Amino acid sequence: MAIRQALRSRVRRLLPHTFAARLTIAFSGVVALTLLLVFVGVINRVDDYFYNLQVNDLQVRALTVRDAIIVSLEGLTGGAPIVSPTDTLNPAVAAFLSNPTEQRILADDLAQADLQVSIGLITRDGNGKAVLVPAPNGQFSAPLQAQPRPGQARDDIPYNDQGPDSVQQSSLFEYGIEVRLANPYTYRASTLAAIFSLLIVIAIAGLCLSVVVASLLARRFTTPLRRLTEATRDLTEGDFARRVAIDPRNPGSTEIIELSRQFNQMAARLDESVAIIRRDRDRSRDFLADVSHELRTPIAAMRMFNELLQEGADDDPATRAEFLESSRQQLERLDWLAQNLLELSKLDSGLVLLDLRPDDLRTAVESAVEQAEPTAKRRGITLTLHAAARPLRIRHDPQRIGQVVSNLIGNALKFTAPGGTVSVDVRAVEGGAQIEVRDNGVGIDTAELPRIFERFYRGSLANEARGSGSGLGLAIVKSIVDMHAGRVVVDSRLGRGSSFVVTLPRDPRLAAPPPADAPSQAATADAGTSVQKTDTIPERPGEVTDSSSAHPPVLNPEAPR
Repeated sequence: MAIRQALRSRVRRLLPHTFAARLTIAFSGVVALTLLLVFVGVINRVDDYFYNLQVNDLQVRALTVRDAIIVSLEGLTGGAPIVSPTDTLNPAVAAFLSNPTEQRILADDLAQADLQVSIGLITRDGNGKAVLVPAPNGQFSAPLQAQPRPGQARDDIPYNDQGPDSVQQSSLFEYGIEVRLANPYTYRASTLAAIFSLLIVIAIAGLCLSVVVASLLARRFTTPLRRLTEATRDLTEGDFARRVAIDPRNPGSTEIIELSRQFNQMAARLDESVAIIRRDRDRSRDFLADVSHELRTPIAAMRMFNELLQEGADDDPATRAEFLESSRQQLERLDWLAQNLLELSKLDSGLVLLDLRPDDLRTAVESAVEQAEPTAKRRGITLTLHAAARPLRIRHDPQRIGQVVSNLIGNALKFTAPGGTVSVDVRAVEGGAQIEVRDNGVGIDTAELPRIFERFYRGSLANEARGSGSGLGLAIVKSIVDMHAGRVVVDSRLGRGSSFVVTLPRDPRLAAPPPADAPSQAATADAGTSVQKTDTIPERPGEVTDSSSAHPPVLNPEAPR
């Protein structure tokens, strides 16, 4: 076992480690094995072909020798039999066949092989087949002594007649001649050697070509993989904008192209996720800084009131009452800030479940307007409601939509001077409904519109009205509208008032993605394509799916944004 493992380890060390080299070796090995099998098969078939061809040629040579002997013997005996009835070869014939000159002609010129000739009487066996009985003096051998012709060589193909060639000598008996050839001169060996050499050259050329083609194919396959490896390394090092180039003019393998596309999609999603994480990190950092700043102001004021009271300011009843009232306002501000922060945290984390009901939207809006009427009267602002004549039954969370309308009305009242107007319109639109809150207050600068839904954003500090507040109301509005798969569009001008339009779909669960473009000179907050953590909504209007969200806190309309 140890020897086998050591052998495997040594083989692994000898093998190349790159995919391109292994692919080249594998492809070349397959081609080499194929060429070897073809080489062996061709050689065997060609050898058999030339062997049969040479056997036929030796048969022709043997017949030529026999015919030459028969023709030569006709005038040697003077009419006497060539083979006597006692199976004795005529001495003249024996002398003729024993002549070295005649043997050279027969062996070197006609047979071109070692020649053996047997002459004797013919007998028949039980099947009628002719059988030669050689005469005692009728066997002759002539070795081949001539030099081979160009391309010829000795061959080990023997040739024996299938039977003696009988010659009718008289009406009483016949004699036969049997010719045997051995070690003839043939072209078979040289022809096979030439074919073998040609096949070797073709095999080497094919193998070299296969190595070149395999290298090109391996490079074609491994180049995209190398690019993927480099891109992966860049991603690991933090370059999330790295992508794999795909050349449409050189498509290559479909699988590798698909892999490159999937890698680019993965990198794009990873880049997007990292960008979102970074934005969330920066937003969280800014959020903590803003929260710290917002908490520091009331805490510092309360600390100052406490120190002044400890230093003797409580001796004056009017001063003490003023400090206590200021402390109460700061405590209310802290409580309001804590409630809004908790509300935003619940909305962002998905802990709030919408109680989506197919109710009349006008009810939630009317309730929010009624709650804001005392504040409007106290500030001398006219608050009006224009609702559709028919019920607007859409699937929504009445409490959350009421919270949205309350926040928008509260902002409108805060930034509208006494004697101004705030109007609320509820109307049906294609695919859902719209709620519009319009005022003729101070308005919003066009440059600030894209940021008004950010947390703690309060606009330019040069504008006292917009510089006050904490900037959480509109962030809550956007979160609730997003959960309803709706959108908020803002249109405002400085000194001319603002218009907030909330568009809600008929059913948030089936809502299509909102359009990405917004009207000119307006800020739009688009919702996603799905409702966050929404359970199955009952059809009965009175059924509540989440008790924790059935009665959410409604923000104080007089509180700052």
